[in-house]
Amino acid sequence: MPAFSYCRRLLLAGLMLLTSSAAGAATNILVFGDSLSAGYGIRQDAAWPALLSRRLQEKNLDYKVVNLSISGETTSGGRARIDTALDRHSPRVVIVALGANDGLRGLPLPQLRDNLTAIVASAQKKNARVLLVGQRIPPNYGAYAAQFHATFGEVAKARKTALVDFLLDGVATQAQLFQADNLHPTAEAQPLLLDNIWRGLAPLLK
Repeated sequence: MPAFSYCRRLLLAGLMLLTSSAAGAATNILVFGDSLSAGYGIRQDAAWPALLSRRLQEKNLDYKVVNLSISGETTSGGRARIDTALDRHSPRVVIVALGANDGLRGLPLPQLRDNLTAIVASAQKKNARVLLVGQRIPPNYGAYAAQFHATFGEVAKARKTALVDFLLDGVATQAQLFQADNLHPTAEAQPLLLDNIWRGLAPLLK
């Protein structure tokens, strides 16, 4: 067999192998949040992103969850690292669950809006579907609390992206579902968080 023909067959075989591997590879879902998504104070395999991985497997959905959530993260921090995360993991879906720390620190709402908008826009430019996860802060923050929560809906509407109204819906009013710091949900609360996320996420997986 001529050397050229032999090399050509090897090259074609290699390309077929790469194509087959890519076709069988799971598609990434990027979780981009703070301590509420990082599993602060509980086992990592009990946090809602880990439970999401198991639900996807149970439903035979070929997605891999990449959790890049960092405890203490703000939207400014997320904005600074989103492009690197997108380039490295090429997610099909991005779950943006940031903002709680901005609110608790009373950071300016225009800054929150700009950062969330930039994060969502970066993901959309990479053709990723985005799920924006709303947050709330205690009512003792006064008018700021209502305006803070409304910002998530405003960003979702402006960027035409999916929205979960409140990550801690059904959890925030149940003290027994929080750790001793009264800020971070327990392991028992994580399935409820997953259900809140799933309602917004499931339509994006079709």
